[in-house]
Amino acid sequence: MTGNSLDFFIQDMKTSWGPLSSAVVASSQAHLEALASTSPDEVWLASLHKNASPYEELYRDPVFGFVLLAHTETIGLYRPPHDHGRSWVIYVVQSGEIEMRSYARIEDQEGRIQLVKRNSTLVKSGQAMVYLPGDIHDTRCISETALLFRFTERDLKKEDKEDGKVTRFVEREGLWTV
Repeated sequence: MTGNSLDFFIQDMKTSWGPLSSAVVASSQAHLEALASTSPDEVWLASLHKNASPYEELYRDPVFGFVLLAHTETIGLYRPPHDHGRSWVIYVVQSGEIEMRSYARIEDQEGRIQLVKRNSTLVKSGQAMVYLPGDIHDTRCISETALLFRFTERDLKKEDKEDGKVTRFVEREGLWTV
């Protein structure tokens, strides 16, 4: 097969795709980490770095439905806590550094929801983070710029718009809540 690393990634994903399982997540993560190590000389990646687009769809599979996006972020860009509905997601940093924090959703005796921070991870070039259905996280760009790939099991815009399955949290009086 001839092609570039993006073409190889797509073929590898199609070959290893299946229902959510530890094996599918592990192979997907390995494929994404390999993609993140692509030489910046490859035309498609050089173009991403040059254009520095905040959102670019790289691939949408017509059969399996998975989507690969590229995001260029700038220092301080913060995406508040959210989940990904019924979908699982893998982020991999191609260049730069992103802080990702995870949270647990807690309900008190009066039924009020709040988030409790579990951990914080500084994700560097070549590293990936996996979020399964229901996992809650936020992101903050730590470096001047960062290029990250976001691989989703399905189209999250459709998931959010049509089904309202994605939950975003807001900060009120120092607490994250729905």
